[in-house]
Amino acid sequence: MLTLRSGRRCCCWLGLDLVLLVLVLLLLGAKCSSGRGTASDASPDAPSVGGTLPHFLQEPEDAYIIKSNPIRLRCRAAPALQIFFKCNGEWVHQNQHTSQEYMDQNTGLKVREVMINVSRQQVEDFHGPEDYWCLCVAWSHLGTSKSRKATVRIAYLRKNFEQDPQGKEVPIKGMIVLHCRPPEGVPAAEVEWLKNEELVSSLDDENIDTRADHNLIINEARLSDSGNYTCLASNIVAKRRSATATVVVFVNGGWSLWTEWSPCSVDCGRGVQKRSRTCTNPAPLNGGAFCEGMSVQKSTCNALCPVDGGWEEWSEWTMCSAQCERQRWRECNAPAPRNRGRMCEGESHAMENCTGGMCTQNGKMLHDVKPQSMDGSNDVALYSGLAAGVIAVAVLIISVTLYRRSQSEYGVDVIDSSALAGGFQSFNFKTARQGNPLLLNSSMQPELTAGQTYSGPICFQDSIDKELFDPLPDMMVKVQSSFMVSLGVADRAEYHVKAQLETYGGTQGRKPNLAAPNGPLGPCKAQLRSSGVFGHLGGRLVMPNTGVSLLVSHGAIAEDTSWEMYMLINQGQSSAPSEERCEILLGPEVTYGPPGLSLSSPVAMTIAHCAEVSAENWNIQLKRQTKDNKWEEVMSVEDESTSCYCLLDSQSCHLLLDEPGSYVLVGEPLNEHAGKRLKVAVFGNVEASSLNYGLRVYCVDDTPHAFQGVVSAETSRGGLLLEEPKTLLFKGNTYSLQVSIQDLPQFLWSIKPFTTCQEFSFCQVWSSNQQPLHCAFSLERFTTATTQLSCKISVRQVKGHEQILQVYTTVAEREKETLPFFMQADCTVTSQTGAKAFKIPLSIRQRICATFDTANAKGKDWQLLAQKLHIQRNLSYFAKQRSPSGVILSLWEARHQASGDLDSLASALEEISKIHTKSSAKTSPDETEMEPDFNQ
Repeated sequence: MLTLRSGRRCCCWLGLDLVLLVLVLLLLGAKCSSGRGTASDASPDAPSVGGTLPHFLQEPEDAYIIKSNPIRLRCRAAPALQIFFKCNGEWVHQNQHTSQEYMDQNTGLKVREVMINVSRQQVEDFHGPEDYWCLCVAWSHLGTSKSRKATVRIAYLRKNFEQDPQGKEVPIKGMIVLHCRPPEGVPAAEVEWLKNEELVSSLDDENIDTRADHNLIINEARLSDSGNYTCLASNIVAKRRSATATVVVFVNGGWSLWTEWSPCSVDCGRGVQKRSRTCTNPAPLNGGAFCEGMSVQKSTCNALCPVDGGWEEWSEWTMCSAQCERQRWRECNAPAPRNRGRMCEGESHAMENCTGGMCTQNGKMLHDVKPQSMDGSNDVALYSGLAAGVIAVAVLIISVTLYRRSQSEYGVDVIDSSALAGGFQSFNFKTARQGNPLLLNSSMQPELTAGQTYSGPICFQDSIDKELFDPLPDMMVKVQSSFMVSLGVADRAEYHVKAQLETYGGTQGRKPNLAAPNGPLGPCKAQLRSSGVFGHLGGRLVMPNTGVSLLVSHGAIAEDTSWEMYMLINQGQSSAPSEERCEILLGPEVTYGPPGLSLSSPVAMTIAHCAEVSAENWNIQLKRQTKDNKWEEVMSVEDESTSCYCLLDSQSCHLLLDEPGSYVLVGEPLNEHAGKRLKVAVFGNVEASSLNYGLRVYCVDDTPHAFQGVVSAETSRGGLLLEEPKTLLFKGNTYSLQVSIQDLPQFLWSIKPFTTCQEFSFCQVWSSNQQPLHCAFSLERFTTATTQLSCKISVRQVKGHEQILQVYTTVAEREKETLPFFMQADCTVTSQTGAKAFKIPLSIRQRICATFDTANAKGKDWQLLAQKLHIQRNLSYFAKQRSPSGVILSLWEARHQASGDLDSLASALEEISKIHTKSSAKTSPDETEMEPDFNQ
């Protein structure tokens, strides 16, 4: 039936076309005859139209049908004998035309205007590869002219938004990004933003940016930006309102300045003094977090004990005066009263009769024997005090001697940790802000039942470079026994450590310091500096075995341009940590350059760190060195920033940086549960005497670079690694670290007294700042026939975790031995350029960027790619990039440079493809996009 009707309709229209053509020819013939007949009567001033084709004065325009109201298409041309509409390739019946004709007074030409109506039913009934369209055809003496095509579409606006804005809580001066995707509609909806039902305009506020992608961006949040935000979408049909997103701009509390230290709590000896601060600079607002940290800080103090005054010897008597008197004096200077001590008791002046009382004056006897008697009583007290002091000293010496004899067969107890804890006292912390989605999950606790294997290779310098590394100067570290602490004497066991300090530009020494760890150690020249020449293809710089690398993405450097880039690790003591904020260094200080480097996309830098990551326990910050060698905070790892990006993994920090310079990762503990990882290892070798054997136990921040220094120092002195290094979690709870030797066969070996158990104070370990600490055990065998050494080394934090290092080795003369396999590495490969530097092939990378960089109405853009690659925070940084997908892939490259496993990326792309396939199945075939196949 449909075919039959179509055939009839075609025949009908064909007949209409023939009729119209005949009518046009008849009219043209009549016009020509009339023209010839009246040519002699025409005015000479009449315009000539013989060479003019129809000219459209008004063409049909695109139109939208709203609800069921038909639309009117209008067409006007001159000179025109006839005008007809043609819609979708078919002529519109003459009965459907409304026409009128009039003479243009200015040109004298005949103008014809034609109109037709198009109904909603006509548009809905049309099924074709394109939209419903119409055009005009106008006839004149010389031919025809066609107008432009005008499309007619049914206008609509769906009810549901494709993406509603989500409420947020942001800190003051943070960035606010509200996403909105309006409902599907024809014509496309325009988006406006309302704040508390009032229109938001970016023209009135430079801080507000309303993008073409309909998002609302507030660059720096202010308190006044708090409110209810609504996305308003509208077209000619209707207006739609999104769900309301509540934005709260909060102010986190800030500490005021510290008060002055209080007086020492005791008048004499070791005491405590305090100072305090309040959370009022600023005070928390709008649910902002209370200040994290200590409101009261304690410090040990030593108050000078009062010294009571003592009398000097009396002066000689004066000559006898005319009044029969003589006098003498003494001063309170033996010693003089100090530190609130009491003044001398008694008289400073004495006077007596110098004639034995026989001299009289004015009829009265003058005699004074009182001073003499007082002098005698003072002498008796003095001698009694001296005798008592001698007896007390004798008793004390005898007691000490007897005690030492009774304890000679035993080891020495661990020293009192509180004596070495210095000014670190118990913390008083407020809990961190709850419900913040940016905080990391702290529920995962480390597995500490067994030590973690150190799997990274360790690189040594060649023997020909050995002269480049001078041995560290001897450093004396003193360890006290509890017995010595109780006596208060200064006799302490001593042990020596050697370290090596090398920096660019020369070698510097370090002064001995009781609490100072060894200096930085450079395992090989390649670990200090790495450089390479990079072009448009990009590449990678690597510091072997330090956990530090730099990635330059493809296209970051312009074509026909190359840069010689470098990266180095600062081997000196870093000044980045702030002592006032109790900050510590979590990784090495890294510099990349050259200055003035110009790249079109950020570089990806990876730095290993030693923090036990938890947003509740740490405030981890990235700092950069300014031109005046001061350190400024770039961002906190939990902050939103568009200047750089920081992604913190369990053992490494991945940074996206635009500006060359020196960078370092520092951490501020927020409570006593903050912890950092330590690498503990034991080395040993035969000492100068063949009977002596030295064990050295190292405790160093768990970063590859820090442990390399230990390996380098031990290699230079011939030390052997006796047990695979293990990882120990060290908490910031002010308790010290104890190292003790256990299960040593006493019938084969002996150890120096007072060294079986040694201790590092909390300050030494917590603030070691990537510098290694170690203590030594000096063992002596009774005979050279003893060739085996077995014992245990316990490394434990008081009230904390413990690791056991099992030592079992053959004691032999020092000789060159092969290093363990995991300590051997190649230091020569420090830079890679082109395709071999990347895990993702260039062709795949370009196709991914081309697919996801362009916003898609169905949500298939770079934000979805970031979500599937587990990058879910600080997305505003990527929005500022020229190719967000390219920067995301560079970050993925940095995170997976060790494994090189492309499975995670392939799985993410496959999941995205499945999501898009499901959403595409709901649309018509002509609306489905062609998907690139990433598996090819």
